[in-house]
Amino acid sequence: MKITIAKSSGYCFGVRDAVNLAYDAAEKHGEVYMLGDIVHNENVVKDLEEAGAKVVDKLDDIPKDKPVLLRAHGTIQDTWKNAKKKNLNIIDATCPLVHEIHREVKMLEDEGRKIVIIGDHGHDEVMAIADQVKNPTIISTKEEVSSLKRTRKIGVVSQSTQMIENVQEIINALMMRIVDIRFINTICFPTKRNHEQIKDLAKTSDLMIIIGSFTSANSKRLTELAKQRNENTFQVTCASDLKIEWFENIKSVGISAGASTPDYLIKGVENKINEIKETLNL
Repeated sequence: MKITIAKSSGYCFGVRDAVNLAYDAAEKHGEVYMLGDIVHNENVVKDLEEAGAKVVDKLDDIPKDKPVLLRAHGTIQDTWKNAKKKNLNIIDATCPLVHEIHREVKMLEDEGRKIVIIGDHGHDEVMAIADQVKNPTIISTKEEVSSLKRTRKIGVVSQSTQMIENVQEIINALMMRIVDIRFINTICFPTKRNHEQIKDLAKTSDLMIIIGSFTSANSKRLTELAKQRNENTFQVTCASDLKIEWFENIKSVGISAGASTPDYLIKGVENKINEIKETLNL
């Protein structure tokens, strides 16, 4: 049985940098505090908590002599302002590509455009993007376009981990309603690369395994992309989720992982599949 791991599986550089910042800060200061999970992966959050990186609900829960780490997804402006008012030591772990989206959405607003954000309702990154401008509209599917009030011109950005197919469908629907549209493609290049790799791998593999938390929008999209091309696709959070019956009569397995999945979980899944391979004599 051939096992192929997608080259871009696992941590993107933004997540890797954020996690490393959290470990470094915990080691330097004894503890570091975060408003919510640093990334959408419960295994990473647990590991960080054991290292001294703690999750709290509000700034008032953070001791005055300890730093606050602002997460990879971006943070609303009031949180920044309140942290500065409290004279907290702020560690900015926001992905630089998310910072770039913030700059671009402000630029579009400065052009006098109504802002539309293509993204998941309630997602941390989307909420932080929306907070940069006044009264943006968030659209997650092409069906939601019909609820957009007619306006002369709009500026459109997207959540960095959106699927290009969904973004294209929404843009096409917007073009039927709006004359003046300026769209900036803010899907990040690690996402584009990972999506393209998984499309190819799913077509050439008998079985696809996607590693990632079910709280991760990125991991769920990878699973959706793979399943569209290969019905024999399963998402797991770690090696213990694998089931031996999935591998019966399988000659090739493709593996990919979400951007918040650490290397050791990918390696653990690979090792477990090799054990199953020996057990089934594949």
